[in-house]
Amino acid sequence: MSDQLRPRSAGSKNLKTVARHGRLKKSNAAVAVAKFIAGSVAVVLVSGFSVAAIATYDVVQSAPPSVHLANESNGPVPSIGAIDGGVNMLVVGSDSRVGQEARFGPEDSTGDLNDVTMLLHISEDHSNASVISFPRDMFVAIPSCPKEDGSGSHSAMSSQKINTTLTYGGLACTVLTVEKLTGLSIPFAAEVQFSGVMAMSSAVGGVPVCVATRIEDEYTGTFLDPGEHTLEGYEALQFLRTRHGLGDGGDLTRINNQQLFMSSLVRTIKSADTLSDPTKVYALAKAVTANMRLSDSLSSVTTLASIAIALKDIDLNQVVFAQVPTGSTTGGVKAVQPAFDNLFEAVAADQPLTLSGTTGRGTEADPNVPVEAEPEPSATTDPAATADPSATADPTATEAPVVTEDPGVVLSESVTGQTAGDYTCTRGRTLENQ
Repeated sequence: MSDQLRPRSAGSKNLKTVARHGRLKKSNAAVAVAKFIAGSVAVVLVSGFSVAAIATYDVVQSAPPSVHLANESNGPVPSIGAIDGGVNMLVVGSDSRVGQEARFGPEDSTGDLNDVTMLLHISEDHSNASVISFPRDMFVAIPSCPKEDGSGSHSAMSSQKINTTLTYGGLACTVLTVEKLTGLSIPFAAEVQFSGVMAMSSAVGGVPVCVATRIEDEYTGTFLDPGEHTLEGYEALQFLRTRHGLGDGGDLTRINNQQLFMSSLVRTIKSADTLSDPTKVYALAKAVTANMRLSDSLSSVTTLASIAIALKDIDLNQVVFAQVPTGSTTGGVKAVQPAFDNLFEAVAADQPLTLSGTTGRGTEADPNVPVEAEPEPSATTDPAATADPSATADPTATEAPVVTEDPGVVLSESVTGQTAGDYTCTRGRTLENQ
């Protein structure tokens, strides 16, 4: 990965949020049994796509210590069922080498940078969701953040790259920064490292990706010919990290590639091959909980299960992956207005998002998109049968209304991305073109 406020409008809805406190206390056998049942239900119901939305009964034992966010308050966790109202969750990918395999380099070889910063939004009616990516080199204002050791606060800064927020104050600082940047309240957050990506891709038996033109990247050791490849473990991680071998070699086209991978991962998780295999579902849940740092608000099995249930039935075409609109500036990129503010005003107002731009320079449409077979005619239906001519129409009957999907807000063409239902291929780049 390392190779590399605007106030809410007056007409916006307030997102309903569940209680924030999530640490489960060890107690008697009855509570332990309740935890097991809660986790079992969660694993069975999981078909959501957010890595932080997958629960298992031993989440507390397997997950690293949780992180307290500045806007969290104490209260009871919800009962198992779809979470009440909408959800805003920040998912951060760290490039820290601490606790990672030796092949990624010494623990002190890098700092702790959030190389990937994504905001997951689930609508209040659970009909649609969006995952919005912020480029690592995007300059933003960083508010005063509490130090992780509790010894005080870091000073506010008017312009720093967003990927430095983990360094200044950990996951809580990244959340505060994105809240200030977007005007949204974000009560849930999760941080994942290299090992988590590897474990997740292996848990589902690999993630299929399409390559349009050959990828060659000496930095990540990624060399892939055109065609479809099923990647897992280390290969999947390096595919996500690569940027020199695709598009124009920049971070923005790397995000396009990551959206391609995440869309395929969503389809894989929601497929019958995964959901009907208890071993895969359990392995995926373990991969998530054992390799992520969760905010206090997410360290409860019931909260994770509730978010998973809210995601479970969202149509793939209603899951939008979008990259915030940015333009070049010295040393990085900056938000493009008014498209940037319009995007988050739509999110704050809980409007469905419709893309009008391209998938980005790093990907293109898959020419071999799977086509769903037409349903077979019913065996009980006689194709030669005709309507009874003696039957008379009911004069009071009316035709059923035609239901159309709400397009919501059509985003600016400067917002690139795709839906989870879009099949895309990576535009690779060879060494001679680097």
